[in-house]
Amino acid sequence: MDFIQEGKRVFDIEIKALELVRDSLNDDFLRIIHAITNCKGKVIITGMGKPGHIGRKIAATMASLGTSSFFLHPAEALHGDLGTIGKEDVVIAFSYSGESDEVTRILSNIKAIGATLIGISGNADSTLIKHSDIAQVFTKFEEACYMGLAPTSSTTASLVYGDALAIVASKFYGFNENNYGLYHPAGSLGKKLFIKVKNIMAHGDNNAFVFQGETLKKAIIEMGKKGLGIITVVDSNYFIKGVITDGDLRRQLEKGVDVYNLIVDDVMSQNPIVLTEEMMAIEALQILKKTNISSSPVMDCNKLLIGTLRLQDILNAGIVI
Repeated sequence: MDFIQEGKRVFDIEIKALELVRDSLNDDFLRIIHAITNCKGKVIITGMGKPGHIGRKIAATMASLGTSSFFLHPAEALHGDLGTIGKEDVVIAFSYSGESDEVTRILSNIKAIGATLIGISGNADSTLIKHSDIAQVFTKFEEACYMGLAPTSSTTASLVYGDALAIVASKFYGFNENNYGLYHPAGSLGKKLFIKVKNIMAHGDNNAFVFQGETLKKAIIEMGKKGLGIITVVDSNYFIKGVITDGDLRRQLEKGVDVYNLIVDDVMSQNPIVLTEEMMAIEALQILKKTNISSSPVMDCNKLLIGTLRLQDILNAGIVI
């Protein structure tokens, strides 16, 4: 057997199935989209076996793209979980045969509850389609399984069909990157869109600073305690006057300076790069990389020192460019 050729055969068959389903999209698809976007309740996906696994993914995709959705296992629905369905909900049932026992046994109950029932199947004469308020019947295509038994092309078609519903509905809502980031706070996009400098900076007792006129010895002790690699010099009102980095300190020590009498004003770098607490962390990262510095003081809206942000703090938060 030519295994590579056999693998390509599976691809070809499933691609052909997708093309057939794509080309057969009609007003049924439009009616289903209208039902989803006009739904005042939840969009509930159900299916048994392989279609059920696909249904879980479709529900997750819809939820992430602005459609309130979840997956309902039909067997669990038979034992009380039908109570999660309300009359303002839309239930989308996937069953290529349209005769999956667990699915067909809950159809009458869904109708009795008053929810809108949408059936997705490859069998126009099936129990599922006959009970459905709106139906999408896939055009005939070949399963990629050489025995014609394992759901392959049919599950792929269902998956892509569900993706199409989720994405078209999302475009109807005007869903954008900010919305997506709100629903994905742990994802890289969510972090870039919602994590601000103030969320990850060192502040309060963790911040490192000294007042003008104080000795370099005191700055060294403070830097050692806070471990930020930088200390900010402020005046009595906490306005930022300069910074001393661990590099600055190392160069001074190499000169053999008197750390007990040398004051920070004579060592600090004046006019440092200063970030603002409301700045997005991704913007701060761009500034630090562009200026080739590893840390910077942070000021509040009154231009007073409020914290310190390190490049490593941004990277540790999972934000990269």
